[in-house]
Parts: sequence; structure tokens; C-alpha cells
Amino acid sequence: MKSGLTFGILLLTSLWYLSFSATRLDRLHHRVETSWANLDGLLQRRAAVALEIAHSELIDPASSLILTAAAYQARDANMRDRSQAESSLSGALMLLQNEMSDETRSADAALLKELSDLTQKIRVGVSIHVDAVTRTRAVRKKLIFKLFRLAGTAPLPITYEFEDDAL
Repeated sequence: MKSGLTFGILLLTSLWYLSFSATRLDRLHHRVETSWANLDGLLQRRAAVALEIAHSELIDPASSLILTAAAYQARDANMRDRSQAESSLSGALMLLQNEMSDETRSADAALLKELSDLTQKIRVGVSIHVDAVTRTRAVRKKLIFKLFRLAGTAPLPITYEFEDDAL
């Protein structure tokens, strides 16, 4: 009788642990999705601000064309090409900021301030997303998660190679 009770307690404890572990992994996956949604929103807003700058009359037509192309490419890029497109937009924005005169900067200070604020938020968003992905991947590497397939059909989260110095 005691062995049956011990087995039952052991079974219930094991089932509770598996349920707890699966819930933890689900929360981590949700954190990855939430951090990506936040980061994606910030990147889309940056592309919109870049388009506003490109369509303003404060920059020359050639710079406007380059910035417009980079912004549309970043907005419309699929998941596989997203990192390259965002890096291209970052490069175009850096070139634009380097070429702007002090007169132009003061004339369009509101857009440049918004772009600067967005850049800081994107840096924070990137670090939060990378942390979420790293933690989720670390948990998914554990034997119990592989053995009992606790991740289900959820894809392995990925990070993007956004260059911090180019943002």
C-alpha cells in the first residue's frame, strides 16, 4: 500500500513539474513574441520618420531617393531579409546625419529629435529581444524539454543581427 502511495505522489510531482516547466517555456515564448512586436513597431516607426525626412525639402533629391528606398525596403522586408534591410536604413540615416548642415539640423529639429529618441528605444528593444531569445533558447536546450517535447511545435526563436553602432 505504501509503495502505491509513494508511486502516486511521485507521479503527481512529476506531472506537476512537467506542467510547470511547459508553462514556464510558454511564458518565455510569449516574452519573445512581445519583445519582437515592440521592436518591430519601433522599427516601423523609424522607417516612417525616415520617409518623413526624405519627403521634406531639407535634404537634396539624391539623399531623399536613397533614404526613401532604404525606408521602403526596411518596411517591406520579409523576416529573412529584415536584418540587412534595417542595417541599410541605419546606414542611410547615418550618411544623412553626417551630411546635414547645422542650419538644416535646426530647421528640422523635431524630426531629428524623434529619430534620436527612436534610436535609443530601438537599442533598448534590441537588448530586451536578444535577452528573451537567449533565455528561451537556454531553457529549450535542457534535456527535460527535449525529452518530453515541451516546446511543442513552437519554432526556435531567432535574433537579428542589428548592429548597435549603426542604429
